[in-house]
Amino acid sequence: MNQTQALNILKTGANVFLTGEPGSGKTYTINQYVEYLHSHGIEPAITASTGIAATHIGGMTIHSWSGIGIKNSLNKAELHAISTNNYVVKRVGPAKVLIIDEISMLNPHTLEMIDAICRQVKKNNQSFGGMQVVLVGDFFQLPPVNKRVVNDFSQDEMFREKPVRFAYETPIWAEAEFVTCYLTEQYRQDDKELVELLGKIRSNSFDSISLSLIQNRQLTQSQIPSFAPKLFSHNVDVDTVNDKMLAQIPKEVQFYPMSSRGHEALVAVMKKGCLSPESLYLKVGASVMFTKNNQKEGYVNGTLGLVEAFDELSELPIVKLRNGRKVTVSPAEWTVEEDGKVKGRLVQIPLRLAWAITVHKSQGISLDEAVIDLSRVFEFGQGYVAISRVKRLSGIYILGYNEKAFQVDPEVLLQDNQFRSDSADTTRIFLNFPPEKFKKLQEDFIVVCGGTLNEVKGKIKGKKDKISTYDETLALWQEGKNIAQIAKTRAISEKTVFDHIETLVGDKKIKKNDLVRIVSADLLRHIPIIQDVFKKLKTDKLTPVFERFGGRYSYDDLKIARLMMK
Repeated sequence: MNQTQALNILKTGANVFLTGEPGSGKTYTINQYVEYLHSHGIEPAITASTGIAATHIGGMTIHSWSGIGIKNSLNKAELHAISTNNYVVKRVGPAKVLIIDEISMLNPHTLEMIDAICRQVKKNNQSFGGMQVVLVGDFFQLPPVNKRVVNDFSQDEMFREKPVRFAYETPIWAEAEFVTCYLTEQYRQDDKELVELLGKIRSNSFDSISLSLIQNRQLTQSQIPSFAPKLFSHNVDVDTVNDKMLAQIPKEVQFYPMSSRGHEALVAVMKKGCLSPESLYLKVGASVMFTKNNQKEGYVNGTLGLVEAFDELSELPIVKLRNGRKVTVSPAEWTVEEDGKVKGRLVQIPLRLAWAITVHKSQGISLDEAVIDLSRVFEFGQGYVAISRVKRLSGIYILGYNEKAFQVDPEVLLQDNQFRSDSADTTRIFLNFPPEKFKKLQEDFIVVCGGTLNEVKGKIKGKKDKISTYDETLALWQEGKNIAQIAKTRAISEKTVFDHIETLVGDKKIKKNDLVRIVSADLLRHIPIIQDVFKKLKTDKLTPVFERFGGRYSYDDLKIARLMMK
C-alpha cells in the first residue's frame, strides 16, 4: 500500500493500524492526515507511547493524555477517579480522533486502560468511546517493557495461557476492528544492498551473504571515523563517550540551561523525552546533532555538524554542517498543546552531543553514517533499529555484534505476515470502492467530527496563532516589565530572558535606548567606562573585559554595556 491509499482510508474515519518498514513514511502520512483534519476544523489528539516519540510529532504521551500517568494497572476506584478528573474529561470528552505513535512500545495493559477511560469519559461502550483511533508503528522495532498486571476491567486476563507482550494481543485490538495499512515504499534508504539486508533481518532470513556484508563493514577502535556518531545499546556507554570527548577539547565550555513552563509533572515527562538535554555543554570543536526539524535553516532531526564558534554578541553556537553551510543555532521550542493552548513548553538549543547516542533515542531520526556497537544488544529489534537509521550501507561502521544482534522476535514475524495479508485485503476492498462512495464516507466523517466540509483558511476555529518564545518576551517587555518580572511570568530563567532581549535588539524589535530602564542608576554611570574598555581591547568578547576589571563588574553588567554600544 502506498501513502496516498493509506491517507484516503484514514479520511473515512476507520480505526487504522498504520505500519511499515523504517523509512516507509509513516510519520509523513500521519502529518498529512493531521494537516487534512486541521484544514476541516478538526483538532486530533496527537500522542505517543514514549516522550521521545511525542517530541518528534509535537504531541504528548498517551499516559499524560489519558490521565493514567505512571500507573501499570487500574482498579475500579482508580478508573472512576481518572475518568471524572476535570483535565481528563476536557481532553478525552471532545476528542474525535486519537493518534498513538510508536505503538510497538505500548504494552497491551496500557491500551486496555486507555480504552476503559475513553468509554467511561464518553459514556459510550463502543471501543475507545466511539472515536477514531489511529495506531502507528512497527512491531519489529523496540518492544515494550512488560509487567504482569491485572486490571479490574481486563478481558479474560486470568484465563490467558501466557502473559501478553504486544498491543495487538489484547482483545481490545480485535474489538476495535483496526484496518491495517502496511506502507511498502521506501524513502530513507537509496542503497539496494542495504534494503535487501534489512529485508533479510526483518524476514528472519539473515544468511551468510548478509553476514558477509556486516563483516565487510566491521572495523577496529583505531579505524573509527571521527566524524560519525556512535550508536550503543546502553546509556552508560553513551554518556562515557560524550563526556570523555568533550573533556578532551582544550576550549572554554559554554553552558545552555533548558527553560520550561507548565505543570510540573507534564514538564518532567517532556524533559525526559526531549532529545536536547536539560543542561547542554558545548565547546568549539564539539560534534553535535540537531534534535529538531527546521527546513528553513537547512537542518532536520539527525543532521550532524561541528561547533565552529559562538556568536560574539548572543553567544549562540555556530555549527558547520557537513555540506559546509554554517548555522547560528537559536533556541527552539517543544510544546504540548490542548485546545489551542500551550500546556507545557521547553526552550533549549536544538542540539545534543553526537559522538554517541543510544539506539532507543535514535528511533525516528535518519543518519548519513553511524558507528554501531551491537556487542551488548539485549533485546529483539535493537540491531534492526540501529542499522535502519542509516541511509546507505557505506555509511555503516560495525564495532561488534553478538548472536542476538540480527534476530527478530519469531512471534512478531508471524504476526507481521498476518498484517501484510490484512493490508493486501484492505487495498483490494478500498480500490473497488466507487469514488463517490469513498468521498461520501470522508464527508460524513468530517460532519460527525463537527468539522466543516469547506477547507478552513488559516487557523483552526478557537485555536490561537502560535507566537515564538521571543515574541512572548517582547510582548511582556512592551508592557513595561523588567527582566525579573518577565522571567517570573514566563517561568523561565533571567538568563534566557536576557538572551531573548539580545536577539530582539539585534532584530531591531527593541531599541537600544529602551534598555536604560533595566539598568540601575549606579551601573548607568559606569556604562561609558565599560564600553571604553571594549573599544580599547578591540573586542566584543566578555572574558577579556571581565579580566581587565578584575571581576569588578559581573558578566550580566558587561553584557548590558556591550548591548548598549552604538
